[in-house]
Amino acid sequence: MAGMLAGRLALVTGATQGIGAATARRLAREGALVAVNGRERSARMESVVAEVDGIAAPADLAEPEQVRALVDRLVDDHGGIDVLVANHAYMTMAPLVEHPVEDWWRVVDTNLGGTFTAAQAVLAGMRARGGGRIVVITSEWGVIGWPGATAYSASKAGLIALVKTLGRELASDGVLVNAVAPGVIDTPQLEVDARDAGVGLAEMHERYARDIPMGRIGRDEEVAAVVAHLCDPAVGAFTGQVLAVNGGSTRGRA
Repeated sequence: MAGMLAGRLALVTGATQGIGAATARRLAREGALVAVNGRERSARMESVVAEVDGIAAPADLAEPEQVRALVDRLVDDHGGIDVLVANHAYMTMAPLVEHPVEDWWRVVDTNLGGTFTAAQAVLAGMRARGGGRIVVITSEWGVIGWPGATAYSASKAGLIALVKTLGRELASDGVLVNAVAPGVIDTPQLEVDARDAGVGLAEMHERYARDIPMGRIGRDEEVAAVVAHLCDPAVGAFTGQVLAVNGGSTRGRA
């Protein structure tokens, strides 16, 4: 398929559902060969792989050795990774004093640590190929915080700092690093919020929509469109930035 990413390999982590799956579809439409990551091989992974004519890429992003082995395998089989979209996430919610420390660190190790490991793993190949694109999916909660989500918010805030730092550090190598910070998006992750609030999913959607100036929560394909823009080889001189996709909610709280 012709497109701005024709001939390029894109690794999308956490791509078996939600924003990750929508991003895999969008990058495939732009011509990329997409490696679809999830923690393990599953029916959902196979479905997305078939839909985008891509590659199954199972690995647990909380396990550095699995991440490095996955990247080595993709490089050996396909010659190098041009685009990394770090979308994987693990989320639980609990008041600070009730959050088990082991689970708190699992959230941070998966979301922040996994992205660190993935960026390290793809960097040598991107440098050898003369550049690349890394897009990190963070969160509005990493900007404003959220009660009961200390681990998730802290991990996502850490990702913002990581992106800003790598944007400076890697620009001279032609590796452009940016982030997308979605607000409330209609993905399966909202089920965690609904359970924590003790309400049904439809009620959770309505509650969030009341505080969004656009009057609705976002859609995963809207986030994927912004990710695709940041992966465009023609988008240069743009690195270390965080783009908010939130229907105006952050601005509305200012």
